Amino acid sequence: MKTAGVQSSKLLRLIILALLGTISLLLFFLNFPLPFLPPYLKIDFSEVPALIAALIFSPMAGVLVEAIKNILYLIVSGAGDPIGVTANFLAGVMFIVPVAVLYHKYKGVKSIISGLASGTIIMAIGMSVLNYLIILPAYAWFMGWEDMSSGAKWAAVSLGVLPFNVIKGIIVGMLFVPLFLKMRTWIEQKQSNLAA
Repeated sequence: MKTAGVQSSKLLRLIILALLGTISLLLFFLNFPLPFLPPYLKIDFSEVPALIAALIFSPMAGVLVEAIKNILYLIVSGAGDPIGVTANFLAGVMFIVPVAVLYHKYKGVKSIISGLASGTIIMAIGMSVLNYLIILPAYAWFMGWEDMSSGAKWAAVSLGVLPFNVIKGIIVGMLFVPLFLKMRTWIEQKQSNLAA
């Protein structure tokens, strides 16, 4: 009997993660550029379902929702550019994991706020370093452009990638905190149901 219960609990978890991944994809399409940043850098709220999954289950569940979103995006959009999708996945993971780790350790709203702040800093610095060293050179190679000079990479990072990720983290955080306050009881209920 217990095995059947464990299996149905795993199935329920998979269904919830698949649903959150799909919602994440829909939110990914509802994006908008910021007027003072390059137009290819767009703000979206697709990290919110991944954050919810990470809080209900574990940091790994948030990572799975990010993976589902990006795999679905590749399939649905037919994007011939795996580099942008990989970058989106990495940015999402850097943002979500600190929030989930701090929340599961300390619980409460303070841990969410400090997690969002940590996630924003980690995402902004991590994506700046990755863009400078790997993503921008890979993109240039993929598009058949000349190798980017270190000056061009530095400009792209300091004027685009870094401010964009800081602003995105702040905007998503400002949306997520009131959402978490509204959903807190539901999230904690789901956690206790799954633990039972």
